[in-house]
Amino acid sequence: MASLKGNTAVQQRAVDNMRLAVRNRDLDAFAEHDVIFHRSILEASQNDVLLRVWDSMIFDIRIRAAIGKVVSDLPEVVESHQPIVDALERGQGREAGLLLRNHVETFLQFLKKAEMDSVFLHQDLEIARDVQRALIPQGAPSIPGLSCETFYKPALSIGCDYYDCFSLRSGTWGIAIGDVFGKGIGAALIMASLQASMGAQALQPHSAPSALINHGNRLVHESSPVQFYASFFYAEYDPAARTLTYVNAGLNPPFVVRCQDGRSRIFFLQPGGAPVGLFEDSGYNSKLFRLEDGDVLVACTDGIIEAESRNGELWGAQRLDSLFLACGRQTPQRVLDRILNEVSAFTDGAPQKDDMTLLVMQLQPESWPAPEQWQI
Repeated sequence: MASLKGNTAVQQRAVDNMRLAVRNRDLDAFAEHDVIFHRSILEASQNDVLLRVWDSMIFDIRIRAAIGKVVSDLPEVVESHQPIVDALERGQGREAGLLLRNHVETFLQFLKKAEMDSVFLHQDLEIARDVQRALIPQGAPSIPGLSCETFYKPALSIGCDYYDCFSLRSGTWGIAIGDVFGKGIGAALIMASLQASMGAQALQPHSAPSALINHGNRLVHESSPVQFYASFFYAEYDPAARTLTYVNAGLNPPFVVRCQDGRSRIFFLQPGGAPVGLFEDSGYNSKLFRLEDGDVLVACTDGIIEAESRNGELWGAQRLDSLFLACGRQTPQRVLDRILNEVSAFTDGAPQKDDMTLLVMQLQPESWPAPEQWQI
């Protein structure tokens, strides 16, 4: 170590660069300069045995892999390098060696703590996932006059999509589907909060779905960070009148497919306001759509529309619409399977990047034959 007395420019520069990397939150740069720091000291020692041990244990790679685990403690890790440089600059090799050992032990303590935190975080995520699964309806909803099928698949362990169907006091049924912008626990919490609010408010007397969405909008806007908002569709179905009274707050337009006189027509339930929580007051208005015998309602989140192929191409709403150009009676299950099969063939095994939620509902007259007798 004597060769480093008064000659620690390389080590000092490495420490300064690590400080800069911490400020820029650049873990790759931090790891690069940390490797330079340690290896430069070994090279200065001219100890071939230590260098061979370093190379054989692949310490360069191990340091790079470990840095990301102690990210919250990096400022303290950086500063633990400086006393080593100071001791080397003074030519105090023995003291520098002890400080280096203490530095390594400190780093290992941070690493063990990070790994323990990771175990607890994994356990928390498992619990959160179980809770969220309990919030998602199990099985197809049973709504008078409607035949229903649903599909839900989160991209990560914690999903940020939501759907629900529930009976209201007025004899109508609430139908909801939503997608929070963002991913992770924060977005999932926003969706859970919106779900709870909608469920509670829907059971209270209210004038129209727009009143519920306006309330939910204020709740999300006031209680969440600016980067969280939700595209949301909510409808109340009246079995007696066969009507959907709905608000579309920024969701991909659900649509109704109607087969009539051998021709297929598609009616889009267009957005009537911004996503929930994006603005303090979006002023939503309710719209009404009357269903006819055999009409099929299809609603989905971005994970379906924006499913990507291996070369990054999006599946797109146009491909979804084109599936219904031909006219023919189809069960909700067949419609759902056809959409999912088309998406699967398009993506060809590419990783799923967003949650997928799909609702298919059909107004089914009692006079129709059993579904297994239908022809497509």
